Amino acid sequence: MHYVTVEGLTKSYGEKPLFENISFHIEEGDKIALVALNGTGKSTLLKILCGKEHEEAGKVWIHKDVTVVMLEQSSQFNPQQSVLENIFDHDHPVLNAIKEYEHLTDNDAEPDAHALTAAIAKMDELNAWHFDSKVKQVLGKLNIHHLDQPVGTLSGGQQKRVALAKVLIDIGFEHKHTLLIMDEPTNHLDVGMIEWLENYLDQENVTLLLVTHDRYFLDSVCNEIMELDGGELYIYKGDYENYLEKKAAREESEKASTEKARNLYRKELEWMRKQPKARTTKAKSRIDAFYDVKEKAAKRIEQQQLELNVKMTRLGGKILELKKVYKSYGDLAILKGFDYTFKKGERIGVVGRNGVGKSTFLNLLLGTENADSGKINIGDTVVFGNYSQQGLEVKEDMRVIEFVKNIAENFPLADGTKVSAAQFLQLFLFPPEKQYTFISKLSGGEKRRLHLLSILFRNPNFLVLDEPTNDLDLPTLSILEDFLQTYQGCIVIVSHDRYFMDKLVDHLFVFEGDGVVRDFPGNYTQYREWERDQEKIKAPEPAAKEMSIAENKTRKMSFKEKRELEQLEKDIESLEHEKKMLDEQLASGSLPYDQLEKASVRIGEVIQLLDEKGMRWLELSE
Repeated sequence: MHYVTVEGLTKSYGEKPLFENISFHIEEGDKIALVALNGTGKSTLLKILCGKEHEEAGKVWIHKDVTVVMLEQSSQFNPQQSVLENIFDHDHPVLNAIKEYEHLTDNDAEPDAHALTAAIAKMDELNAWHFDSKVKQVLGKLNIHHLDQPVGTLSGGQQKRVALAKVLIDIGFEHKHTLLIMDEPTNHLDVGMIEWLENYLDQENVTLLLVTHDRYFLDSVCNEIMELDGGELYIYKGDYENYLEKKAAREESEKASTEKARNLYRKELEWMRKQPKARTTKAKSRIDAFYDVKEKAAKRIEQQQLELNVKMTRLGGKILELKKVYKSYGDLAILKGFDYTFKKGERIGVVGRNGVGKSTFLNLLLGTENADSGKINIGDTVVFGNYSQQGLEVKEDMRVIEFVKNIAENFPLADGTKVSAAQFLQLFLFPPEKQYTFISKLSGGEKRRLHLLSILFRNPNFLVLDEPTNDLDLPTLSILEDFLQTYQGCIVIVSHDRYFMDKLVDHLFVFEGDGVVRDFPGNYTQYREWERDQEKIKAPEPAAKEMSIAENKTRKMSFKEKRELEQLEKDIESLEHEKKMLDEQLASGSLPYDQLEKASVRIGEVIQLLDEKGMRWLELSE
């Protein structure tokens, strides 16, 4: 089914167009990643597709049966309303029934019997139990609990997860034909959540258009890449590696074409300067052609590469030592007797689920928080560069170039030469015209890029990077990786971007919770492989498993779990009956082709549902 057609789309801010005369199509089942430099129109294009902004020229056609659902970078919630009210804000009978049931059972206290009986009857009447189990899966995997809590009391990361849950619940419920648009869906998710989201989007029959900086996520989920570059749109089928190869080939071709145009331009310019008096048809045609050649010759091919041999402040023998460090917040232990001595050139990745203390650990290294006990000794020659999640802090509005020059006029290189502030900005994809833009006019991603640049321009010898990849575009990430790979100082990185971590770190601090930190020698992918191997080793033998089941039986089931177990038994019985009927129909050989096709699809769905419900039944039974 054809979902979207975009023809001749144009949109500008000020004089310069973000994109001009672009066209593309989206078919059912497409999973497309949109790639572009920050500030070149990615988010604007997404908003046009979902009707939140209007195009200047061109046409956007969306099939009448298609619903567009969008996850934006910043979510709009009613801060006074609860998590539950914000997620289920549609006025629909099934959603209302689930909201009422969840509200009554979202605590350990015994609910009002009359109200609960009415809620259960409504769920039965609307056959809402299957959808309710899907809602539980989404909320559980995204670590969203306490559904009565006002959204205004949540952190930015928690609100982003609530917004993601709302979108996933909407697409699972609303319509059969949905175009899901997602702007940086992996921000504020830990790696476990990202891996779950990959599998979820891969299994769901969803048509997807997304912007993401997470290249492993992109590769896992998407089968097509669209790139906005210089106001034009380029489409590449296949994975990220194929995109990089095809893009490099395109740029080489454009470079050769531009050089050819420049040579022709020089010849034609010489002819034009003679100012021919005879305005023959032939002369006019040549004059018209001259201006076309001039436009091609003027095209600038920007090399998005960074090769800086940095003259770094010398690191002494003593860098940073942590001895028997303890840190906790109330009952939450962050570190329990942590020992480590940093060595020159170390590249350490810090990983672990959200809320185990990764950012607190960075603050301890930087000295912005104090340990409860133990010693943290910082060497005299250490110059920290701290890239935090708080972002850019500018006292007054100023131009980009002024902000960087206030730090320093030049950046020193190892060979004794210097790079000017303007040159350094250009290397980080701020062209001359952008350098005189006021910071307030930059996009969110451009501000993050300028913040990162300002940290590096101070020439530190110990970099502490807290989620440096959030909101950065892929070209900037490539530049940052190239810079960090040649960087001679120490680096500590907290990041959920597995590709970025794999490329840069040589060992990990794994925060496992309850103050336990594992020092793992390897990158993130190697750690995940080791973790899977450990899970296989620890898998209990049948006898041991039976014993653990017997031990678990001592825990009292909640009312909600009892009700769910009863409903699962009914669902499984119904599904097994349906499977038996479908088996008989398929075996009969008398079904018409269209019914045979439907039965084949349905039996696959039934088998999958039986597996899911059977696993959940086993969990609750134990």
